[in-house]
Order: sequence, then C-alpha cells, then structure tokens
Amino acid sequence: MSTPSAQGRSPRRGMCAAILTLEAITLGLTTPVMITVADVATGTALMIGLGLLAACIVAAGVLRSPVGYVLGWVIQVAAVALGVLVPMMFFLGAVFAVLWGTADLLGRKIERERAAAYADYERGVSPG
Repeated sequence: MSTPSAQGRSPRRGMCAAILTLEAITLGLTTPVMITVADVATGTALMIGLGLLAACIVAAGVLRSPVGYVLGWVIQVAAVALGVLVPMMFFLGAVFAVLWGTADLLGRKIERERAAAYADYERGVSPG
C-alpha cells in the first residue's frame, strides 16, 4: 500500500518560517526608530537592526535542522531585549515570542498527529 509521505511539508517549519519572516520586517524597521527616536548611533543601530533581520532570514532558511529552531528562540530573546533601546520592543518582542512559541508547539503537535494517522493508515486501522 503506497501512502503520501508523512514527512511531506512540515507545518511546523512553515508556520515558524512565516513568523520569522514577519519578525525580520519588524526588526529591520527598528533600525530607523533606534536612530531617530532612541538616539542610538547609526552604526550601532544598523548592526543591531539589520543583524537581527539577517538572523531571522538565516534561521528561516535552516529550519530543516534543529539549529534553526534554537536560533529562532535566541532571536525571540534578542527581540524582547531590544526593548532596552526601543521600549515598544518589549511588547512587540513578547508578541513575536508568543507567536513563535505557539507555531513551534502547535507545529510539533500537528506533526505528531499526522505521523500517528499515517501509521494507522499503514496498519489498516480506520479512523474513529
């Protein structure tokens, strides 16, 4: 009996990549805020804001590996810590951390349930 691969598209990877992509935009936009509002030196603001933006893109690209998820959690901590320079980031960082955690945990749950459903299918067990 042939079945679709239980390892097809990962819902966890897709959801986490989406969160990191949106977070990359937000973190990139903190650069001009740090320069104009928080009076952070231009070089420092560019290094922090664009560095975090790049880290989000790299993490989204390596989500096939557990390293990507670890990097994602590190980015969440850094986004909240950015609130020291831009106080609104305490809130936005926390929002993204909750979204990231939800995507990670919910994605794991979906993958477990999908694997169990495929295993049942392979054994010929009908649902319900």
